Amino acid sequence: MEGIYFGNCLDVMKRIDSGTVNLVATDPPFNIGYSYDLYKDKKGYTEYKNWCTEWLLECKRVLAPNGSIYVCIGQEYAAELNVILKEIGMIQRGWIIWKYGFGVACKKKFQRCHTHIHWFSKSQDYVFNADEIRVPSDRLLKYKDKRADPRGKIPSDVWDFPRVCGTFKERIKDETGTVHPCQMNASVIERMIRVSSFVGDLVLDPFCGSGTTASTAHLLGRRFITCDVSESYCQVAANRILGDKNSYKICPSKSDKDG
Repeated sequence: MEGIYFGNCLDVMKRIDSGTVNLVATDPPFNIGYSYDLYKDKKGYTEYKNWCTEWLLECKRVLAPNGSIYVCIGQEYAAELNVILKEIGMIQRGWIIWKYGFGVACKKKFQRCHTHIHWFSKSQDYVFNADEIRVPSDRLLKYKDKRADPRGKIPSDVWDFPRVCGTFKERIKDETGTVHPCQMNASVIERMIRVSSFVGDLVLDPFCGSGTTASTAHLLGRRFITCDVSESYCQVAANRILGDKNSYKICPSKSDKDG
């Protein structure tokens, strides 16, 4: 069932066997009015929370016993999603702050220069490949401290990566030249995948968007499942992964029995 699926995430995830996904890494709609292709990013407060509970429950069901989930979310609903993940029985491992220097300009409040990332595991036995994500430490490079680990240090829970802004050359466009409104930085997803999965594992992103999770998983030798209600976004992801819009199959969301 690996691949890119055109359809509602709840319909697609219901087709995935329980306990078969090793990692969920996703950047869902923030419910703040983004202008997506088809999805209306402005549900009522209770409606949005209930919807998040639905898809997070499905994520938990399909996760392997040692699996993890990373959910990126804005400040408006960061607290609510944290509570939902706890209420459905997931175990909190970290509340990560993704810090980016080029924030959103504001006139009557502080400029927003970060996104929240909730990291939860399904059990006490979870994958954490520390050596895959080590970074150089000041203790070793700057202060020449002999006590420093020569392999580098495990990063802190503040991740310093830039946003992929609208003018950046890395911005992914569809066939009409339109860019996705909120393309994820692949470096953020890469860290999640490296630390919480192994080569050959299955990575799920219920909200395909510009295809960052799927394409990064593919490059890192992981299998993937992703989906979107926008056929255009699915096509962008397919093009991004293999470079040829005809070389990667986009699957329907209906069951094989339904055709």
